[in-house]
Amino acid sequence: MPILSAVSSPARGTFKFGVPLFVEYLVVGGGGGGGSGGQSADNGGGGGAGGLRSSVSGDASGGGASAESPILASKGVAYTVTVGGGGGAQANGGASTFSTITSTGGGWGANGIPGGPGPTGQVGGSGGGGAGRTAGVTNVGGAGTANQGYGGGSGIHISSQTSNGGGGGGAGEVGADQVWTGSNPTPGGDGGDGVQSSITGTPTYRGGGGGGGANNDAGNTGAGGTGGLGGGGDGVRVGNGVAGTVNTGGGGGGGCRLNGQGAAGGSGVVILRYPNTFTVNLSAGLTGSTATLGVEKVTTITAGTGTVSWS
Repeated sequence: MPILSAVSSPARGTFKFGVPLFVEYLVVGGGGGGGSGGQSADNGGGGGAGGLRSSVSGDASGGGASAESPILASKGVAYTVTVGGGGGAQANGGASTFSTITSTGGGWGANGIPGGPGPTGQVGGSGGGGAGRTAGVTNVGGAGTANQGYGGGSGIHISSQTSNGGGGGGAGEVGADQVWTGSNPTPGGDGGDGVQSSITGTPTYRGGGGGGGANNDAGNTGAGGTGGLGGGGDGVRVGNGVAGTVNTGGGGGGGCRLNGQGAAGGSGVVILRYPNTFTVNLSAGLTGSTATLGVEKVTTITAGTGTVSWS
């Protein structure tokens, strides 16, 4: 596929050859799945949010980065688009792309299952939270991707009563560590918040991390961690984690002990804004809709893989 030119946008309007096709974008990867709990005092970490990249003036990209430059596209040329799916338990989210722009899927939250996959959170667009597993051990969260998202929080296992997962990282904030305060209740770590974008005309958070699971032993009354703003699913003290919200890239919540399952992350999204003098064309394989916003149009692509072009 052709490579788009990333350039600084001039004042909107016309120049001597007509209206330029500058495309502003918000590309969010799929959220990572939350970690599952084990048979004993072992609880899952929250899933990390999908990476978030934005070129909208006045907004931010994930991981504390500034907005990137909009892209100058060419009429009649097809550019690849993929919307990443949310990851299930023990799975990272899928990457979302718009031509040369890629946002990495979120890292999955670590499992509290003894003998299962490692207890540290996985690397992703935003990192998954560490598990509450193995007595006396702090299990760190996974790292986020530069300019896309933050790392996950640490899980910890102090005793059979205190063993909770860390929160998944968000696009706008690190996931919270599960911290032992010396007394109960001790909750799971909260997921990191996402980033607010105004690309559709309505400021909206996306890319929240999933909350860590909490131990449901009678000696601990702490709740599961709360999912971050922007679609992060809650961790739980009883049962299975809460899924990340569709088309936000939110991470899935962590499950509790006694085989509580980690929840799936939310799918990602690709949103494109451009002058309303152009008509967008989505190929087969993509699901999306277009709205008019003053002198611009906004196309929101919610699922699939295909191409986008303008006429």
